Amino acid sequence: MSQPATTGVPVLALEGVNKSFGAVRALRDVSLELFAGEAHALAGENGAGKSTLIKTLAGVHRPDSGRVLLDGEPVVFHGPAGARDVGIAVIYQEPTLFPDLSIAENIFMGRQPRRALGRIDHKAVRTSTAALMARLGVELDPDRPARGLSIADQQIVEIAKALSFDARVLIMDEPTAALTGSETARLFSVVETLRAEGAAVLFISHRLEEIFELCQRVTVLRDGRWVASEPLAGLTQDDLVRRMVGRDLAELYPKQDSRVGETALSVRRLTREGVFRDVSFDVRRGEIVALAGLVGAGRTEVAQAVFGVDRADAGEVRVGGSALRPGSPTAAMDAGLALVPEDRRQRGLVMEMSIERNIGLTGLDRLGRAGLVKRALERGRAADWAVRLQLKYGSLADHVGVLSGGNQQKVVLAKWLATEPTVLIVDEPTRGIDVGTKAEVHRLLSSLAADGLAVLMISSDLPEVLGMADRVLVMHEGRLVAEIPRAEATEESVMAAATGLTDGADGADGADGAGVAGEADAAGLPRDAAATGPTGATGTSGHPHAAGLTGAAGPTGTTGLTEATGTSGHTDAIGDTGAAGLTGPTGTSGHPHANGPTGDPAASGHTDATGDMGAAGPTGAAGATGTPGPTGATGDTGATGDTGATGDTGATGAAGPTGTTGPTGAIGTSGHPYAAGPTGVTGPTGVTGANGPTGATGPTGPTGASGATGPTGANGAPAEGTRT
Repeated sequence: MSQPATTGVPVLALEGVNKSFGAVRALRDVSLELFAGEAHALAGENGAGKSTLIKTLAGVHRPDSGRVLLDGEPVVFHGPAGARDVGIAVIYQEPTLFPDLSIAENIFMGRQPRRALGRIDHKAVRTSTAALMARLGVELDPDRPARGLSIADQQIVEIAKALSFDARVLIMDEPTAALTGSETARLFSVVETLRAEGAAVLFISHRLEEIFELCQRVTVLRDGRWVASEPLAGLTQDDLVRRMVGRDLAELYPKQDSRVGETALSVRRLTREGVFRDVSFDVRRGEIVALAGLVGAGRTEVAQAVFGVDRADAGEVRVGGSALRPGSPTAAMDAGLALVPEDRRQRGLVMEMSIERNIGLTGLDRLGRAGLVKRALERGRAADWAVRLQLKYGSLADHVGVLSGGNQQKVVLAKWLATEPTVLIVDEPTRGIDVGTKAEVHRLLSSLAADGLAVLMISSDLPEVLGMADRVLVMHEGRLVAEIPRAEATEESVMAAATGLTDGADGADGADGAGVAGEADAAGLPRDAAATGPTGATGTSGHPHAAGLTGAAGPTGTTGLTEATGTSGHTDAIGDTGAAGLTGPTGTSGHPHANGPTGDPAASGHTDATGDMGAAGPTGAAGATGTPGPTGATGDTGATGDTGATGDTGATGAAGPTGTTGPTGAIGTSGHPYAAGPTGVTGPTGVTGANGPTGATGPTGPTGASGATGPTGANGAPAEGTRT
């Protein structure tokens, strides 16, 4: 990364700025210089004065003394609009969108282009918004309401809003806190583009690796005072931490030894269709188990299903040996579960309430009688936890919204720890808080585990996972793919599992036959193991388009598709015909794409290099062993292909009952649900769509006799299965 010149006149600067709020001195003689083409980091703990400095630059606060300089000239901002007018744009840590307005309206609020008679030019607004989204490399509909957007998408809208001002100075306060790795990389790419165009960037982040990746210089604040401004070249993360908090980086993960006891939380084959599947694991008293994985892997969704916020479709959760009632947070709390959510402002706190009332929310039944809360008990409970968690506040009656992010997180922890849980689930416990408060949260979690609490920690911070966890569970695309003991956990091993590069069998203990990681289907083979593709070879079709991983038993039908489709080797093309489950009858049809009319099972065996395995395709007839075995048994009809040859059956597909079971015809000897070539005569029924016309010509169609009763018709081919 090129180093910009830091000589000459800075675009924006502070000189000897002081700012107080009552008796609290937020900034003490602070100076800062931002140069064109430079990304400058602002580092410090929560409470160090970073937010006050940002708001001073943005015109929200006016300094008590000192000067703000723009291009070397003193300037006074009478409000945020004044700062925006000279090209200073701010992206704050928490999105501030109007939920009922569209994305485009949020971005250009108060600045909408006008048409004749002062009417808003909505087309121009949408066009400009689309251009901003294209610049950011994202696809968001300009007309989509802000309500319902994910935190990441809300942040993208805030960034687009800032860019819409053609900013000379871009101030970014924790912009990546809710972004995925790819979204962060995209944002950094945009920042690099702006920097190359001459913009000055002030970047605030608690993620030290991001500071070193993006920025060239850093200014450190501590307790409202300036500590240092220096180039990042030559500094290490440990050097930066010492300047920020006066402690070494190693002290951020104060892991205590603890005695591991009996199982406190047991999850078995928990499934929520389309989100996660067959998740099984245990958490024992005295241990911290980390649930790692990429954003979107299903970690948060699993935690919410365990706690009962979302109802799972299948599976069981036990706390202390007793099964929980699904979909009931109240039952979970009564059993001793506590959940600290990922989004503390939206789901963890009531921002309009006081600190003491937020802490008391989980114990209202204990703090009063007959529905009336005794304020003295509520205040006493809050004061006790404020001391235990070293909460920094003015008054317990203050709104929780005035606290820093780290202290807000402590309030959420206090609220749930006050319920005296036996299992604590914490989702992203240190997101958006400074390194000093992170160390306090880590120390608290370690102490709780040492006292016998079972802790399930969801975190996207790899150093946190490796520094705090006794075991690491890794999720990939909704499945638990690996369990890694603390001694063997490295960034490489965790990321390899999280990205699907390993077989997910590391450390799996096979709880209840499901395996804690590398969950196996009926065939007992790990679904995520790319290397086990050949397991498809155990069937006659081998590995059908990389689905062999799931089709452990291939279309042989003997073991059935490891997925629910039983013997269906290939679940792509004819998934919709899967109503009948097994296309075993198509055993002779071979590959549903290019195996031609003969449906030579050899050709369909392995769509890649193991086609020869497909030679055993006929075993598809034995598909009976698959889930929908009965249909597989009728595969003989498919094998005879006579019906297909006569085309009459095909006709039935288009016309009568066979038409309803269109896939049935497809099962004819052709087995090719699309363009079965010659078998097209037969296939009409098969390809309920493409070959339909042929079906129409079949005389048997009108009679429906061959359809409804024809061996190939209703019985023979309902298939979703054997697409060998």
